[in-house]
Amino acid sequence: MNRRKLGRTGLAVAEIGIGTEYLHGQPRETVVEVVRGAVEGGVTYFDILWAYPDYLDNLGAALAGLRDRVTLTLHLGPAVSNGQYRLSRDASECEAIFADMLSRLGIDHADVLMVQWVDKEDDYTGLADEAGLLALARSLRDQGKARFIGLSSHVAPVAQAAVLSGDFDVLMFPINPVFDALPGRSHIEELEAEAGARPRGVNVERRRLFQTCAAEGIGLVGMKPFAGGRLFHLAESEKGDLNPVRLLSYALSQAGVSAVVPGVKNRGELDSVLAFLSASGEEREFGEALAGSAWRLEGGCVYCNHCLPCPVGIDVGQALRLAAIADQGMSDDLRAAYAALPAQASECTECGSCAERCPFGVDVIPRMSRAAELFGR
Repeated sequence: MNRRKLGRTGLAVAEIGIGTEYLHGQPRETVVEVVRGAVEGGVTYFDILWAYPDYLDNLGAALAGLRDRVTLTLHLGPAVSNGQYRLSRDASECEAIFADMLSRLGIDHADVLMVQWVDKEDDYTGLADEAGLLALARSLRDQGKARFIGLSSHVAPVAQAAVLSGDFDVLMFPINPVFDALPGRSHIEELEAEAGARPRGVNVERRRLFQTCAAEGIGLVGMKPFAGGRLFHLAESEKGDLNPVRLLSYALSQAGVSAVVPGVKNRGELDSVLAFLSASGEEREFGEALAGSAWRLEGGCVYCNHCLPCPVGIDVGQALRLAAIADQGMSDDLRAAYAALPAQASECTECGSCAERCPFGVDVIPRMSRAAELFGR
């Protein structure tokens, strides 16, 4: 499986990871089958979300003997009362829960310690309190119990502030074409409320967030690529021909993405995710399918390259993607990636064939001019 840099951490992770949320409540044999099948399929990144004892015990059994082959993210914030999940912001409680996580999983450290579910501004500012979870995360990192610190959020302005703070190495954020067209919090309930709504354009705050992650070297982990599975239950007229392979391809095409972590609850769902690995370029192509859905992202380039072929050989989607990141901040890596393109934006003849093919009405030519201006060719 193709590997990508997890931002500035120095870790290289398989671009398809696994979210273990839906393995809670599954029999141990199912959990073992899914985790070991994923590793055999090339998966290296696992997001471990909950604090339920049986869930952790099952994952510990599944991961036995695999520690040197996987990158594990554990969360600060999940707690359990009377068998039910609750979010905790008490540092002492979270530290004890984290110790229990390590013990039940049979490991001595997390690769990424994720401060969980930070969606409110006051919740975010509270992290920096002397006794807050950020101080705890730093302490655990200093003790060798975590290597890097991350944050998960569903709200672009809060996530943007975290990315620019310099306090976090990894951001976990929902990435799918429906949420990328929705304003606000991008929770599952918004999708249900908006089902059947008129098409929207790209949410500019979300797009800027992805670009900033790339520019700042933050490892962007895309969660909910299938919108919690709700995308597959929409009417055909709303979802179009979107399937797991195309939705994974969409998420991986967005700026800054290091890995995508779809949740699976059994071997069949795992196989539908791993099908991405053997899918052809045509099977991964999502532009036409997305254009046929109710979520068209009008006016926003989604880097699908439905506009190709370019008469002079420009990789239009990649050129625009690199330029969008460079608009947030230029780097040597960006210059090198741009220089490696088969043709530069300055070679554009403004024939307009790309714009004619674009299913989202993107005004390509001015963007190509901007790319040439940013990179000087």
